[in-house]
Amino acid sequence: MARYPRDLTGYGATPPNAAWPNGAKIAVQFVLNYEEGGENNILHGDPASEAFLSEITGAAPWPGQRHWNMESIYDYGARAGFWRVHRILGDLPVTVYGVATALARAPEQVAAMKAAGWEIASHGLKWIEHKDMGAEEERAQIREAIRLHTEVTGGAPRGWYTGRCSMNTIDLVAEEGDFAYIADSYADDLPYWMKAGGKDQLIVPYTMDCNDMRFAIQAGFTTGADFETMLKDAFDVLYAEGEAGAPKMLSIGLHCRIIGRPSRAAALARALEYFRSHPDVWFATRAQIAEHWAATHPPEPGLRPSEMDRDTFVAEFGGVFEHSPWIAEGAFDLELGPTHDTATGVHSALARIFRSASEEARLGVLTAHPDLAGKLAEAKRLTAESTAEQASVGLDALTDEERASFTELNAAYTSKFGFPFIIAVRDNTKASIMEAFHRRIDNDRATELAEACRQVERIAELRLREKLPR
Repeated sequence: MARYPRDLTGYGATPPNAAWPNGAKIAVQFVLNYEEGGENNILHGDPASEAFLSEITGAAPWPGQRHWNMESIYDYGARAGFWRVHRILGDLPVTVYGVATALARAPEQVAAMKAAGWEIASHGLKWIEHKDMGAEEERAQIREAIRLHTEVTGGAPRGWYTGRCSMNTIDLVAEEGDFAYIADSYADDLPYWMKAGGKDQLIVPYTMDCNDMRFAIQAGFTTGADFETMLKDAFDVLYAEGEAGAPKMLSIGLHCRIIGRPSRAAALARALEYFRSHPDVWFATRAQIAEHWAATHPPEPGLRPSEMDRDTFVAEFGGVFEHSPWIAEGAFDLELGPTHDTATGVHSALARIFRSASEEARLGVLTAHPDLAGKLAEAKRLTAESTAEQASVGLDALTDEERASFTELNAAYTSKFGFPFIIAVRDNTKASIMEAFHRRIDNDRATELAEACRQVERIAELRLREKLPR
């Protein structure tokens, strides 16, 4: 069955502790995009000139023509901008997103990257748009990018970022290369695993906000101070979260032709000095972050709910609502996806089916529940879940007086409402259960039916939390 592919849950309210090396409160990751010489240009066999991320306001492609101004802006990035950024960041771990054809046209810059110990990840074959590219053409370009990258740098790339990607990019990259990470995501402040190309693929997400590309768009930065403030504010928030026990990753995106201009480079230098003034900051390449994450937070084994077939899903969750597998059957047919692969997600789907059912069907669920400390318990005929729940508060070890009280209350309650008294025993004690019994028996039927249904949902939630994370 087709599933909704987007994960809108992620780590939720309780992200994992990144446990950065040496107790770092934040991981700071600089990316230098090297695209100069790989952009759209008829010299490169493209149909038109480049029109993206430049100083030219309102730039548009020139079909069949070279664009001298555009070319010279990109040339600046390679000739001057790269070297200015290299001087500022030279002693730091940096990741280069290198367009393969651009790297091939930059022997001195590549030598400088390698001498500095920078990671050179792949930024694709050419710095062009991929959204309308057929899957097999894009696959061929990915293969050629890996081949050329290896030829030019002396080693295969360990990371990948297309940027101007298609909906096929991540799957194709995961299939074609043994990458430690893919960065084509902006979905989190931490790395995360996803299924791509038929395997668990680590995603180390990138950024669009702390990115100098905003100098080249209408809703972007005007002065270097804008960029500096953005970086410092992001650092302060994430550093504070790290001090509170939830370290994150700060990604910073740079471009040679943009931040390499003297009018902007000073802001980068000032932000870097600010970061360095704080203790417990881990400056790392994306490959180092990926290695750490894979070792510290490997993918969780096992089948996720959204990946189960119907029979497996019903077998796993059909007993969560007591003796009512039809609820799991209905939930399976909903728009499930990765965002439902948690206890909260599955519970939401199951509860939707229960809530939308007729009163008769919901009554069937209520009457499927056993009496508390009743005859079924005494005869050891409860489900394993109910047995464990009742035992957790001592309902399997009542005195004769307590058993008599429960028997009397069960009989009176069932006679009045037509269904057994239901309460999430794991939220209670024996005393609070007895108090609720006495209090709720005075409700009118509509009020008590609504309360019993809420308790059924809560019991299901607690059962799911024993099966699944969150």
